[in-house]
Order: sequence, then structure tokens, then C-alpha cells
Amino acid sequence: MIENISQIREVLDNGGVIAYVTDTVWGLGCLPTSEKGVKKIYEIKHREPQKPLILMSSEIYHLLDYVKKPLSKTSSKLIKEYFPGALTLVMEKSDNTPYYITSGMDTVGIRVPNNPIFKEICENITGNVLATTSANLSHQPSAKTYEQAYENMKDLADIVIPDYGYCAEGLESTVVGVFNDDLKVFRQGAIIID
Repeated sequence: MIENISQIREVLDNGGVIAYVTDTVWGLGCLPTSEKGVKKIYEIKHREPQKPLILMSSEIYHLLDYVKKPLSKTSSKLIKEYFPGALTLVMEKSDNTPYYITSGMDTVGIRVPNNPIFKEICENITGNVLATTSANLSHQPSAKTYEQAYENMKDLADIVIPDYGYCAEGLESTVVGVFNDDLKVFRQGAIIID
């Protein structure tokens, strides 16, 4: 479906940054192995260095290398119930997750969006994972449409990928931390967790 998939792959392999649709809001991402790409995201957004990026993929198994194992019962249950979907799980990171993604923290957020365009991107890129945040300047509203994402990112991201009719729903993901088996809700979003 995506017309310029080889160009997208090339941009990412060279430390570039792309904007894309997800099931929640528009995202801005690079390869997690690219410190250059991560730096570029922080520059584009004027993002505070203490705010980490999260990791997203089309399948949970691509993300498991980045978190400490074994997964807790609570994490496994939430993954079964809400992935793919509008839940970001914050867990203890593994040594495979670079500190430049987590702002020096020992935790990392992971998510599997439920959107076929995002899925197709991930299935065709090196490593199948994106280090990501929302496609807007810091403290500005998240982009909910292609037009808004394009307006925000047209001279900043290397590519703004069309949504091909698979629109974002417009509500951010819920962010939940799981530490051992304790839950901490950092942000209530599209999924209500108490």
C-alpha cells in the first residue's frame, strides 16, 4: 500500500526522521539504534532532554529485546489484553535499550499501535522498531490528521507519510508503568485503566 517504502527505509537507515499515522495520534520516529535520529527528534520538537522517547512496533516480539525479562504477570496480562492498541507500557529496560532514548532512566515505554499503515512501515524497516514521540512541537497539541502533521513537520521531518485513509482516532495512548506487579498510571488516555 505505501508507495515509497524503500525511500522510507533508506531515510531511517541514514539517521533520518519520519512522521506517520498511528491509531491514536500522529507519530515522529527514527530507528532506536540511531543516536543521530534521536537527537534530530529532540531538536525538531524542542523537547526537554529529561523526557524520554518510547519504542513502538507492529508486533510485541520485536519489542521484547528492549525490556527486562521475565515479564511480570501484570505486564503479560496487559499485553495480551490491550496490544495492539492505545496502551503504552513503561517497564524496566534491558541493556539493549540505549540511554539516549530513555533520558538516562532505567525504564522504557513500549507500544504496539493498531493501524495498518504503521504496521506496514514497521514490517519494512531495519529492526522493525521505531523510537518515537508525537508529531508536534513540545507543548503544542498532538497532530490528529495528515494535514496537521504535515503542517507541523513539513520542513522538519524527512518524510511525512500519508495515512492512505487509515486515520488516527485523535486521543493519546494511556501510559501505565508496571514495576514488579504494581501498576502506576502516568496518563489516562484512550484506554481507561484504574
